[in-house]
Amino acid sequence: MIPGKYSHLLSPGSIGKLRLRNRIVVMAMGVSYAEDDGSVGERALAYHEEQARGGAALIISGACGVAWPVAAVQRNQLAISDDRFIPGLRRLVDVVHAHGAKFAVQLHQGGLVAGYSLYQGHALWCPSRPEFDPTDEPITDAYVERELQAAAPNVRYTFRELTHDDIRLVIEQYAAAADRARRAGADGVEIHAGHGYLLSSFLSPRYNRRTDEYGGPLENRARLLLEVVRATRAAVGRDFAVWVKLDSEQFGAPDGIQLPFAVETARLVEAAGADAIAVSSYHHTGRRKLHSESNIPHIPGWNLPAAQTIKRAISIPVITSGRVEPDVADAKIAAGAFDFLGMGRKLLADPHLPRKLTEGRPETVRPCIYCYTCVSCIYLGDSMRCAANPDTGFEYLRRTTRAVTPRRYVVVGGGPGGMEAALRLDAQGHRVTLLERTERLGGTLQIAALPYEPNEHLLDWLRRQIAASNVDVRLNTPATAQVVAALGPDSVLVATGAKRQMPPIPGADRRNVYSGDDMRRMMTGQSDPGQAGKKLPLLSRVATRMGAALGLTARPAFVRSVTRHWMPLGNRIVIIGGELVGLELAEFLTERGRAVTVLEEASRMGDGLQLVRRMRLLAELTEHGVALHAGVRDVRIEDALVRCMGTSGQEIVAHADHVIVAQGATANPAVTDELRAVGMDVRAFGDCTGVGYLEGALRGAADAVAELTP
Repeated sequence: MIPGKYSHLLSPGSIGKLRLRNRIVVMAMGVSYAEDDGSVGERALAYHEEQARGGAALIISGACGVAWPVAAVQRNQLAISDDRFIPGLRRLVDVVHAHGAKFAVQLHQGGLVAGYSLYQGHALWCPSRPEFDPTDEPITDAYVERELQAAAPNVRYTFRELTHDDIRLVIEQYAAAADRARRAGADGVEIHAGHGYLLSSFLSPRYNRRTDEYGGPLENRARLLLEVVRATRAAVGRDFAVWVKLDSEQFGAPDGIQLPFAVETARLVEAAGADAIAVSSYHHTGRRKLHSESNIPHIPGWNLPAAQTIKRAISIPVITSGRVEPDVADAKIAAGAFDFLGMGRKLLADPHLPRKLTEGRPETVRPCIYCYTCVSCIYLGDSMRCAANPDTGFEYLRRTTRAVTPRRYVVVGGGPGGMEAALRLDAQGHRVTLLERTERLGGTLQIAALPYEPNEHLLDWLRRQIAASNVDVRLNTPATAQVVAALGPDSVLVATGAKRQMPPIPGADRRNVYSGDDMRRMMTGQSDPGQAGKKLPLLSRVATRMGAALGLTARPAFVRSVTRHWMPLGNRIVIIGGELVGLELAEFLTERGRAVTVLEEASRMGDGLQLVRRMRLLAELTEHGVALHAGVRDVRIEDALVRCMGTSGQEIVAHADHVIVAQGATANPAVTDELRAVGMDVRAFGDCTGVGYLEGALRGAADAVAELTP
């Protein structure tokens, strides 16, 4: 047993005869990094190699199509439907093995979820034609305007109810694909029988209404899966690892898969020859909030109770996942609740998490912020990106190497983009000075950290990394041309953030109206040279007096604690602006007992929030009584109320003790222009070039540094 905090999580384990160096598994994620023809190219190679280098024990490929191009769920999906895919997969296996990790291929047939294949003219394979549910909430209703414009055109749904010949073909396709994986040198295969795909649709009474031997009671609904498992085992032999991914439940679908079904299915799968069970869950896709309440959950530890129940029913290992922290996983593994922890989003944010835990450096792990950028990209037909880690998916383009000749750089702006750029330059061995005009690093991420705690974890991580680096940080230092020139930089990187001005709203000059800058100073207790503001003293005095009595006024955590539990705001709040900032403020204030109304001029709310998080947040705000009005016009602020016109021409009157204007952020080229005017080489990125939120700031930093140091 490995000593230390994560001794159980980092201990070796086995799946069948497959020996693994620890209990951390990179769960299969559809990332759309394959080539257009489904083969493995440089992007997929570099992405998985980084995971292997980072110390995970087992890497499972994203969904690999056994029938490709039929039944593909996304563009640039991996394929294993023909021998021509073996050479690329062999290259991938070899680079993973070179770093001590094992590699498995997830075998996949998209069934009813194969939307990409449908767009290419293929029918959706299914046990029986699905029935239309008039209560479904179309995902596109949560799209913002720019997403609607880019959305794929409507297509006619066509279905292929499987005949017995089709079923025999499916079984043959899985077995042949497993044999190809074995011949490519892979260490195992995962048969995907969850998440609405073909095998899970046979298991689910919601979708399987057949009257033959493949429908009806559970033993019939499981027949196809069991025949696939047996055929796969026969094709690869006993020494090759084979396991099955199952849904423990279809949340929101009482007529779908339920935990007792899943327990019995797991027993049947074990008897059929599987070496392990990967426990996941799915949801009724017609309920938008549930897209973050199953296989990619927002609630920590979502799948753990089901995994433990299934573990008690079988003797083979259990793999599970679902926003599980390493310390929780270690304790659960020690208690016998499951055997292997599958990670997805955490390893996108930092593929070196396993190595850092092994080295006893958990505080250096770049945290996931659970913003759903990764999966939302796939929903919208794009390749996967990570907002917290701009290198994920771009490993084939960037490498952090030491500079042959160190140079002198100045980074202007201590927000997330500025800190990210400074850290990257420092890692390359350059001499870096970071200038921040206020007394604290963080920029607008300080505000974003208050209503949404995962953002605070990223903020704290960036600050810790800066403190541990060689970056020369200078606070309370406006970046004038004179100040920057005195530092003698070879180049300057500017990340000063957006300019926030009060929009021309009638009544915006009233004393109960707060701008974005007012809220920033109130919520952080932070001053900003040149922007004293009329609202700053409200919270600052409270924090200062309370902190002085406790000796804590210099600690940012104390101010954050104060603002979490008390704010100098009335009970009725109107927020003008329903993009990311406005909605997260609404969430923050609602949790603190305020009655909140949000007014947004655009026809759809939530721009800046990624689709899957937007679907959840809009639903939760509605559940908590927040009044959401999109498409409003003629907004005007009066005494204790706000008036505007709704989409149907009706007047909307919202009573307000305070009004928060979460609008008016625009590009801010002032510092860039001043420095360029005196002949400096300047690279600007982040919100000072146009509002791109956190992802834009971090990705802009990575791009700017890569451009400077090819």
